[in-house]
Amino acid sequence: MSSYEEHSLRKNLFSIGKLGYAKGDRPNVDCILCGVRDKNEIVPNLTIAETELSIVSINLFPYNPGHIIIFPKRHIIHYLELTEEEALDIHRLTQKTMRILEKQWKVQGFNTGYNLGKNSGGSIPHIHEHIVPRFPNEAGFLDVLSNTRIVIYEPYQMWEDLKQLWAQED
Repeated sequence: MSSYEEHSLRKNLFSIGKLGYAKGDRPNVDCILCGVRDKNEIVPNLTIAETELSIVSINLFPYNPGHIIIFPKRHIIHYLELTEEEALDIHRLTQKTMRILEKQWKVQGFNTGYNLGKNSGGSIPHIHEHIVPRFPNEAGFLDVLSNTRIVIYEPYQMWEDLKQLWAQED
């Protein structure tokens, strides 16, 4: 079976809001993450915490419960534009996020990384790191029986829960 055939057999349940977002139906701002930083009222804001240099936020369309993005407040596009201070700040926030998720949610693995540029799947022209928790036995019956994936944690509830956990860690 070719790679195309394998992917064409997979069924997906789409978030209607995400499909529009992926097609460009977004708030009319120059940069979504700068809109979050500036607390622009037309931009959904799921900020958990911020430092002088960076912001920690729930991903609006999470791949898994606890899917976090961390980004510099300064608008930059390329990884090599990060200052050492920004990189260290993001690193420290990544570690804190991982500690909270491991402690509170018993997370046993993570995928972390950046999608750098459009060819990598990056859809926001402002550098940001993804932290995606991975759980034991996360394949559910829909994954197994119908090759379909579903995320069951609403981003705004996740935001409330993680803001509280973040504050407890200080």
